Amino acid sequence: MSGDRPARWTRRHLDLLAESGATTAPVFDPAAVPRVLPGHDVWDLWPVQEEDGSTSVSGGHELWMALSAPALGHPEERHDRARIRLLGRNGDTWQDLGNAFADGASPGSREWSGSAVRRPDGTVSVYYTAAGRRGEARPTYRQSVVEARPALLADGDRITLHQDAGHREILRSDGRTYLPADEADGAPGRIRAFRDPGWFRDPAGGRDHLLIAASTAWDDTFTGAIALAEPDAGGWRLLPPLLVAEGVNHELERPHVVVHDSRYYLFFSTQRHSFHPPGSAPTGLYGFVAPALRGPYEPLNGSGLVIRNPAGAPDQAYAWLVLPGLDVVGFANYRSPQGVDLRHADAGRARANFGGTVAPALRLVLEGTATCVVPARDPRGAR
Repeated sequence: MSGDRPARWTRRHLDLLAESGATTAPVFDPAAVPRVLPGHDVWDLWPVQEEDGSTSVSGGHELWMALSAPALGHPEERHDRARIRLLGRNGDTWQDLGNAFADGASPGSREWSGSAVRRPDGTVSVYYTAAGRRGEARPTYRQSVVEARPALLADGDRITLHQDAGHREILRSDGRTYLPADEADGAPGRIRAFRDPGWFRDPAGGRDHLLIAASTAWDDTFTGAIALAEPDAGGWRLLPPLLVAEGVNHELERPHVVVHDSRYYLFFSTQRHSFHPPGSAPTGLYGFVAPALRGPYEPLNGSGLVIRNPAGAPDQAYAWLVLPGLDVVGFANYRSPQGVDLRHADAGRARANFGGTVAPALRLVLEGTATCVVPARDPRGAR
């Protein structure tokens, strides 16, 4: 559907799920992948983009961002210490460029996922999620979308973001179409969403947009949705959702759009425990396709499934992001023996089986409503 009528992801679509090599990622051991930042967990990567969507390069390095936290205690506790980290990438080599922002700069107590675009004036618009409130004694789960616009400073290999940039809240849930994400208690995976702003410039008209993981009401509970926002009189305004998971899933994370062969591919990640009922579909990257940003959308591969973790390693990777060239990045999550949910294991066992770094890259082949995943260096992935 299009306009004010969102596409709906329903049980009818998920009933078409079938395990297939075309949608299954190769097996790897998350705990054996070399760490990008020794001593720190790294997850939820995104590139600093140019306004044409390409990855920005400075000092001979691609510029990337990711969430990071000291690799201490239970891996799930990292969300309560998350900061945005600036990274340089040269092939398979990553360079740590430090925290993106000064301590205490965010209006939240933590910095959660987002996106970034380099502007012609030398600044970088960083759109991210402010979680909680600055200075709170214990973490809460209020979420809003914030923009910081620091200058990019480059001196040879030394690349930083100016630490004096202001941080401005630009969007929060409206309490009508999108439920407030303002819980005082909870944890990621069991809270309403208003987070993960994904920047996208529509080539049809050149207008900027933000896609946001949101929650709407459905049958006395909350249901995952992908909100859309556009610039309005110097700010941003919320539009009707592009997609609603009609009672089947409450967390459509890291939404983003890639235009390929004149089609708009809408992707998002979700975990097996976020489905209703839990475990009724696999952790994976899911997607829809449309002839225009506003739709009408239809699910890829009939079900919406694009990439799933292998059945024997259901939590090996997460938070996939499809780049314009169709490479796919994510982070190494849990080595889950016999499918055990290590989010609830003791800290020692969970930590020993956690990756906390960049996962092996993948590549997508897109043919209309059909997709196929291949290893990034597999020549079959070349287009």
